[in-house]
Amino acid sequence: MQPNEIAEILNRPYSQELLARDITRLAYVATDGTPRTVPIGFTWNGTEIIMCTPTNAPKLASLRANPAVALTIDTEVHPPKILLLRGRAELDLVEGIPEEYMKMNTSYEMTPEQRVEWEVAVRGLYDAMVRIVVTPTWAKLIDFETTLPTPVEELIRQKAGSQGA
Repeated sequence: MQPNEIAEILNRPYSQELLARDITRLAYVATDGTPRTVPIGFTWNGTEIIMCTPTNAPKLASLRANPAVALTIDTEVHPPKILLLRGRAELDLVEGIPEEYMKMNTSYEMTPEQRVEWEVAVRGLYDAMVRIVVTPTWAKLIDFETTLPTPVEELIRQKAGSQGA
């Protein structure tokens, strides 16, 4: 998929809504060769998905061995809006707390006092974190209005072709 095709998909209004959410599902291949999917907080900076994780997270060894990942960001309503992404995970060790980690956790409802307590606890827990940075190399938006899952689109084309014959 070409960068301009990816940008066109990611700039669509539904994609922008999904990229503003706070949880994605990160899929990767574990070191034992089996697939894994984990929910993880993220932020979108306009070109990259950024996730943060503790330095002792088991997924890091897997991502070092095989950086190919897939991400799903979706809604819980019907019909769902689904953004599917693929890319390679780049790992970036950060001393202290990454700015993105603090940003991605601003959507949780907290009083100002709770937020201060939370930040103190987070800064006391993590000496360092790892930023997992994914630049999309493939993207698909499924909104069930203008786009559908590829197999459904193929069936519609097949039915239209057979009815026209």
